[in-house]
Amino acid sequence: MSKQNYHVRTETQLVHNEHAVQPDTGAVSVPVHHASTFHQRQTDTLGTYDYSRSGNPTREALEETIAQLEGGTRGFAFASGMAAISTAFLLFSKGDHVLISEDVYGGTYRMVTGVLRRFGIDYTFVDMTDIEQVKAHLKPTTKVIYIETPSNPLLKITDIRAISQLAQQHGCLTFVDNTFQTPVLQQPLSLGADLVVHSATKFISGHSDVLAGLVVVKDGQLAEDISFLQNTFGAVLGAQDCWLVLRGLKTLHVRLQQSQETAWKLVDFLSTIPEVQHIYYPGRPGHPGSACHAEQTRGPGAVFSFCLKNKAAVDRFVSHLNIPVFAVSLGAVESILSYPAMMSHAAMPKEEREKRGISDGLLRLSVGLEHFEDLIADFTQAFQALREGTADRDRGYLPENKGTPPASQAVEGVRS
Repeated sequence: MSKQNYHVRTETQLVHNEHAVQPDTGAVSVPVHHASTFHQRQTDTLGTYDYSRSGNPTREALEETIAQLEGGTRGFAFASGMAAISTAFLLFSKGDHVLISEDVYGGTYRMVTGVLRRFGIDYTFVDMTDIEQVKAHLKPTTKVIYIETPSNPLLKITDIRAISQLAQQHGCLTFVDNTFQTPVLQQPLSLGADLVVHSATKFISGHSDVLAGLVVVKDGQLAEDISFLQNTFGAVLGAQDCWLVLRGLKTLHVRLQQSQETAWKLVDFLSTIPEVQHIYYPGRPGHPGSACHAEQTRGPGAVFSFCLKNKAAVDRFVSHLNIPVFAVSLGAVESILSYPAMMSHAAMPKEEREKRGISDGLLRLSVGLEHFEDLIADFTQAFQALREGTADRDRGYLPENKGTPPASQAVEGVRS
């Protein structure tokens, strides 16, 4: 059977794709082309590559691979998740209107409120879980419905197929941030979306060692439009970072599968802890939208959020944890505990955070590859310290084996 007719599943495609073996050498790793410019053999016709902002063989390998994984026609690699998102928003012009998930990532909120507004682009934040609310806020000038599902950090679930159908009826586009799920668990283009964006810094790369953003589109004309903006705006991903993302992709399925299994166990554990006031996880019975999520994905993912009483409780709890890294970001081999109010959503004013349910007691955990029993033991002793009120109350640095500041001293990061 020819390769053209032989269909393989996503986890196989991660390892065996068009760039798995180099045709000229047989190498099983994509070459890293650090060249910034390329020799041209004619004066009137340029070759395939001329300048690395416009195209680079290593970047092309990554772009073709992510397009294949997402089921799109073309992929694009950017210098960060926000570079990818910002470039996608450059499709729109003064007078256009965009609809956006209300508890969208703080960096996206900053881009929309601080940049698009200056360009005269109108916007509305809306609860995407309520299709009637979305319908009510559509305008004749609406050009895109921008979705995060699960959303960051409250893991709200949006029906991608329903929103995409509504957008098509209205003559506008649907964009989906697929960072939390990756193409292993969710493929929005197959559900009707027009464009998918990733912070590839997270699960796709998976090792906390590269900043990267990816865009995949379904339509040929939209691909041409994004290609023009990528070349014009120039926030492209360097060759070495492209190679790191390609390497991370090879283990994406096994990493995500293991982290997701541990996340389930940690959620079950946290549900027994009286200090935990609420848990946000789409795999948990009773989570709003869990049925929709199960219908459109292959799993609940490895990220969840939970609420403690207040900021003081967060400070005491975090100061006694030993295993999770207390930091910005997610989707890495190490578990990462984040404090949205002062990290991922610091760009969002406090009143806007609270309106969306992002309280000062909210923590978000991205589960890594540690043994679940070790994580549970660590969480157990930290909760015990919280109960006993024995945590260090100063606002200096955490225990010497961690070397990271408590929540009260955290700073906003690039993306989480």
